Amino acid sequence: MDRIVYDRMAAHDSTHWWYRARRDILADYLTRYGALPKNAKILEIGCGTGHNLPMLAEFAESGSIDAIEIDPAAREIASERLGKPVGAAPLPELPGVPRKHYDLIAVLDVVEHIEDDVAALKAMADCLAPGGKILIAVPAHAWLWSAHDVVNHHHRRYSKTTLKSAIETAGLKPEKLGYFNSLLFPLAAAARIAGRMTGRDDSDDSPPPKMVNALFEKIFRLERHLVGRMPMTPGVSIVTLAVPR
Repeated sequence: MDRIVYDRMAAHDSTHWWYRARRDILADYLTRYGALPKNAKILEIGCGTGHNLPMLAEFAESGSIDAIEIDPAAREIASERLGKPVGAAPLPELPGVPRKHYDLIAVLDVVEHIEDDVAALKAMADCLAPGGKILIAVPAHAWLWSAHDVVNHHHRRYSKTTLKSAIETAGLKPEKLGYFNSLLFPLAAAARIAGRMTGRDDSDDSPPPKMVNALFEKIFRLERHLVGRMPMTPGVSIVTLAVPR
């Protein structure tokens, strides 16, 4: 990703409505469907500045949590948050990452950055302990492609069908696959379309004004009670747990 993306991430990941509500939604999703042991070994791949690590660490309890990030500056921030060094193994190979080891691998808005997503998913599957799972979140809908995707170095946005196909081709099975960030989807779609029509750059991820930020967070957070429990209308993102077949 462009350097500015990591700078904005580090500056806003504790206050921006999207990061805050998304962490809560994913935590509830894992609580309901993760079925992780108390001594779970967890790995986050592409952890960025480490903003998801405290949430994921809650599921490790008496286990352990590791992280990987290829950007040096983001890795330094993530290491401080994790309290130990963050690795730098690139996808799709994951050199040096223990095989058949982790109970949960989290790849949250990461797979879309990898040109060969199937090879990356296969490498992750090799790193799972028996009964392990991969928590995957990706951006949805190719027609939402915008400057935001360009500065984040995305190769694609997914549909439920294309994500399911990549997971199955990698020898995995998707569970509880569905959209999220659905309640705000009409606003997001309208903003992307308007941006294309006007030529406006939508790559700035800075928080909106405080009242708007708080409102969006409340609306998005409502989905913590819905995701995985019922079919969601189209959303900005897709989430699933992938398990070996």
